[in-house]
Amino acid sequence: MNIEITGPKVMFEIAGIRITETVVNGWIVILLVSILSYFLTRNLQTKNPSKRQLVTEKIYFMLMNLVTGVMGKKWVRFAPYICALFAYSMFGSLISLTGLRAVTGDLSTTAAMAVLTTIMVIVTHIRTKGVGGWLKSYAEPVAVITPINIISEIANPVSMAFRHFGNIAAGIVITSLMYAALAAASNLLLGWIPVEFIANIPILQVGIPAVLSIYFDLFTGFLQAYIICMLTMVNVSGAGE
Repeated sequence: MNIEITGPKVMFEIAGIRITETVVNGWIVILLVSILSYFLTRNLQTKNPSKRQLVTEKIYFMLMNLVTGVMGKKWVRFAPYICALFAYSMFGSLISLTGLRAVTGDLSTTAAMAVLTTIMVIVTHIRTKGVGGWLKSYAEPVAVITPINIISEIANPVSMAFRHFGNIAAGIVITSLMYAALAAASNLLLGWIPVEFIANIPILQVGIPAVLSIYFDLFTGFLQAYIICMLTMVNVSGAGE
């Protein structure tokens, strides 16, 4: 049983810059989300709304209630970013259902999300308390724990990036191992048949991997998208207090 699990493959190069399948799949996700957004928001009406518009309004109010409930009404301007973050994270994981590699299964993707969130936290903190107040916060409640506060500030985006990446990457690894194990078991089950074509049919790979995809792709993808959005909202609103 030969198993080979590698990182994202290099698709092509532009001026010496390697473009991996993460970048390609990421733009596919952006295109799909853009098309879906256009489909849901076109031809909106104030009277006799269509079922499509009702679904759009339901999604909108769920998002607004989530943001205002966690961050408060004064931070409602972050709702578009939270929606974009959730959509990109979720669809970036669900794209694996099509056979493509999950965008969030690459540490560079989740690290970019975490760094962007950290920048937003720092900017919000500075806009609320000023540069002096932001720097002073590292020495609170006592100056002696300043190094610990700095380490905590660095560890926060690192943990966000690795948590999201680790869960999705683990699903990729476990699914690959399961496929290989089921292929070997199928060969062992049918190997006694003298007809080579029949003996090599991976019969046990039918059905079982689909159950794994429901968990790793659907449940885990949705859960991790929700978690990173919650952490973003909590950290940004906390910085603005």
